Formats: sequence, C-alpha cells, structure tokens
Amino acid sequence: VQLVESGGGSVAAGGSLTLSCATSGLRSFSDLAIGWFRQVPGKDRHIISVIASQTSNGPTWYDDSVKGRFTISRDIARETAYLRMTGLKSADSAVYTCAVSLSDYASMRYYLEDFEYEYWGQGTRVNVSS
Repeated sequence: VQLVESGGGSVAAGGSLTLSCATSGLRSFSDLAIGWFRQVPGKDRHIISVIASQTSNGPTWYDDSVKGRFTISRDIARETAYLRMTGLKSADSAVYTCAVSLSDYASMRYYLEDFEYEYWGQGTRVNVSS
C-alpha cells in the first residue's frame, strides 16, 4: 500500500493550491475513508478534513480553521484524493499528510482520531507567505 502526496509548495497569502493523494495497493478505493492532516513544527498533527466511504454516501467534514476555504474530494477511477485549498493564510503553512481508514463508521466523529487510520503518506509541505 502506498499513499503519495503532491501539490505542495510556496504560495502567497490569498492564493490556492490543490494537494493530491495518489493511492495504490488498496482494496476498493470507494469504500475507504480518507483524511487530511497537517502539522506545524512543535505542534501535534491535526486533522483538517475527512471524506467518508462512498458506501456511507461520502460525507465530508472540515475543521473550523479551514471550513469554507478547503474542499476534499476523491476520484475513484484514479484512486486519488484531493484537497483544494483556497484563500490560503500564513497559518495554513504546514506539512500536509493524507491517510486512509479501512473502517466504515456511520458517525464522522470516529474519523477525527488519527489512530483510526491505517495507512499514511509521507507528507507534502505548504508554505504561505504573507
């Protein structure tokens, strides 16, 4: 199983980036929940967005810090998840990591815990300059 993030980089405040999380080696991609996390130096990793499995109609969740600015999605044919980030702020500077949960929960709250995710990418860095 591999998860490979891409799309990070440097951008000015107010700009946009789209992160990709390409997966391989997983069973039915549509049956998985995918989370995006971010971590800044000296702080714990923090979940910012989740898209649940398609069998649960793929509901999404966003942390308040990114709600209305970030959009999570998935392309089942490409087995790739995305995080579209707009209106970027300097506070969004971090290493962003995607992760996959093999569990299928009715409640999104279970996906907010990083121990619910079995597979992780290596992370991609985003730097937003003010």
